[in-house]
Amino acid sequence: MIEGRGATNPSQFKLPDDDVQTGFSREITAIMGVSSPDGKGNITAYAGYRKNNKVLGRDYDYASCSLGGQNTAGDSFTCGGSGTSFPGRFQDADGNFDNTLDANGNFVPYVGARDAYNFGPLNYYQRPDERYNLGAIGHYQINDKVEAFAQLMFSDYQSVAQIAPSGNFGNTGTINCDNPLLSASQAATICGAAAGTPTDASLYILRRNVEGGGRQSHLDYTSYRGVVGLRGDLDDAWSYEVSAQYSKVKLSQIYRNEFSIARLTRALDVVADPISGAPVCSSVLDGTDPNCVPYNVFSLGGVTQQALDYLQVPLVMTGYTEQQVVTASVTGDLTERGVVSPWATRGLQVAFGAEYRRDSLDLVTDVTYSTGDGAGQGGPTIGLGGAQSTYDLFGEFQLPIVEGLPFAESISIDGAYRASDYALGGKTDTWKIGMDYAPVSDIRFRASYQSATRAPNVIDLFTAEGFNLFDMDADPCDATSAGTYAGNAVCIGTNSWQVTSAQTTSGLLTNDAGQYNRLQSGTSTLTPEDSETTTFGVVFTPSFLPGFNLSIDYFDIEITNLIQPLGGANIATYCYTLGDLDACNLIKRNEGNGSLYLGNGYIEDRNANIGGLATSGIDFVGGYNLPLESWGVANWGTIGLSFTGTWLEKLETDTGLDVFDCAGKFGNTCAANDIAAAPEWRHRASVSWGTPVDGVNLGLTWRYISAIDLDSGVTTRLDSTLEEQHYFDLNGSWQLRDNVTVRGGVNNILDNDPPLSYSVGTTGNNNTYPQVYDAMGRYAFISVTASF
Repeated sequence: MIEGRGATNPSQFKLPDDDVQTGFSREITAIMGVSSPDGKGNITAYAGYRKNNKVLGRDYDYASCSLGGQNTAGDSFTCGGSGTSFPGRFQDADGNFDNTLDANGNFVPYVGARDAYNFGPLNYYQRPDERYNLGAIGHYQINDKVEAFAQLMFSDYQSVAQIAPSGNFGNTGTINCDNPLLSASQAATICGAAAGTPTDASLYILRRNVEGGGRQSHLDYTSYRGVVGLRGDLDDAWSYEVSAQYSKVKLSQIYRNEFSIARLTRALDVVADPISGAPVCSSVLDGTDPNCVPYNVFSLGGVTQQALDYLQVPLVMTGYTEQQVVTASVTGDLTERGVVSPWATRGLQVAFGAEYRRDSLDLVTDVTYSTGDGAGQGGPTIGLGGAQSTYDLFGEFQLPIVEGLPFAESISIDGAYRASDYALGGKTDTWKIGMDYAPVSDIRFRASYQSATRAPNVIDLFTAEGFNLFDMDADPCDATSAGTYAGNAVCIGTNSWQVTSAQTTSGLLTNDAGQYNRLQSGTSTLTPEDSETTTFGVVFTPSFLPGFNLSIDYFDIEITNLIQPLGGANIATYCYTLGDLDACNLIKRNEGNGSLYLGNGYIEDRNANIGGLATSGIDFVGGYNLPLESWGVANWGTIGLSFTGTWLEKLETDTGLDVFDCAGKFGNTCAANDIAAAPEWRHRASVSWGTPVDGVNLGLTWRYISAIDLDSGVTTRLDSTLEEQHYFDLNGSWQLRDNVTVRGGVNNILDNDPPLSYSVGTTGNNNTYPQVYDAMGRYAFISVTASF
């Protein structure tokens, strides 16, 4: 299914062993409780520890290479990768040369099918992590009207995220022609007649820091949460609760194995030492940086550990989010107060109260982050802080109208209302009305309508400015790739979104990996988003089939003024296809080569209020439990059947200029709308057997995901459709003793591989969508629970 690359580039494209066992995980949790001597109080405490081992893309044959397309026959994927390669790619701004190094260190033409860097194997499918958590829950009855309660929680979570090595991603654009690291032929290719002179010539270097290893983000989250309050009954109808909550999450992140652009620039500005004749950084001779070490990427094996120690710098980020909540509420059952429908026995039930919330965020980044000095970051990440305060008044009710009448076993209505006043975002209202009708006890109909408003939160408002990647198969202005609009009036010119005619054919516009830079951030001027939700459904619990239940519910949700980035690929489409100047002004190409990924080229894609999001579909939930003796099979235990499924009718994003439905689709357009892959139908069906052996239970689950199609509508691609998937899981439990239970099982027992695509990009990982499919194959687990 995947055409090999081992013959052309054996150092980067290696298949794993046939049998790989990886990703070992273990977890232990202890819970204990104690009651007060007078029986009025209780405290339950818990503690837990978990550790997961890493799982790398290289552990799986379908993830050991980064897909680059398909072969000419259309019957196999090809291995592709990134143009930022090893031992390097060397280009000028005008496309006069595009070279790599051969086995003798000489310049030879770069060929993507042979020389692209395979970045997939070092990406994590499962990040290694370690977590400690502990907490306690307690209450004490002070008197018959007042009960005090409290909750305390602490968690420390550490993890490492890893992606392919950093390097020079075209961050430097020139080289001095008298650089002693250049061979005579290399200097002639780059500089022509100026070879050997101190003249600067155009040179973009795209080279991976293979010697330094993958980029690793070491994350440490420490969380605290505490709740204290009082609750109790005021009388036989009314009860109350007052509580205060404080929670804080602290972040510490160290990003390792990253290159400094400033140091990279100095390490490539090399001249001959006037005394010894040895290569030396110019910054050492003029005293601006006496620690500089030359970075020799022009000969094989030329990179020294001393150069890596100089070039690699850690990036540090610290911050926290904090939340404070104070809530007071009163609930009442007014049946005894006579607020009862004349056709019902139960009366009006109500709840109302007030709440104050304050959410704050603070992020501090070091100089390397804030100045954009990290070579693989795409640009600066700026620290900031902010807070959002909210005052709420809320209320809800439920009123039985009819109970126990012919053709009206029960009829009830319920509703809720919340008024919110945001310090940033203004005042909003949210309300709901619903109805429940059961003509007989066997069937019940339900429906509801809700109008809601969500004000921007601290993440929407204050996310730090920083760079990330977005997916796009090709730059629309690149005539040498799949670009459609190269040469038209929108592409050619001197504006920030335009390129020269020469740049359209230079090969510097399109990234082999299909990833481009975007600038993201929160936006303090966001306005609230509004939503309307309509649901109606039916519940069957037939008396003639004891143990059976089935519910079918239709949902229709529409959000307007949606808070979401517009999407880099969408912005490019609106500019170059529709000629929308507002979209065009968000495109900032590299001044030297016109690129959106080399150097400082990017698309500005901040949080915004775009058109909206709409989704609809039907949820199905059913179950059936019955003793086998009802089938005439005595002493064989009990069978339990359960089913949960969802049919997705639509999943539409309205960007203000276009509406696109991603139901049953995947690809670049859906990714631009923050949708990875959206199957139209998925379900989980289970059968369990309570065996006649005391304490032994077995189960089998069938998970189904329907096929999805490429959102571009192209049907000639090998991955134009991701085929339907069937996963089968086995599980069982055995109660060895009254206080000891063993549970275990195997998920994906057939070890199915996930469907693959070369348009997965940044919304998935290693050629598939792990958030949708089982990307790590067969998974076995076992647990023991003991109580004392």
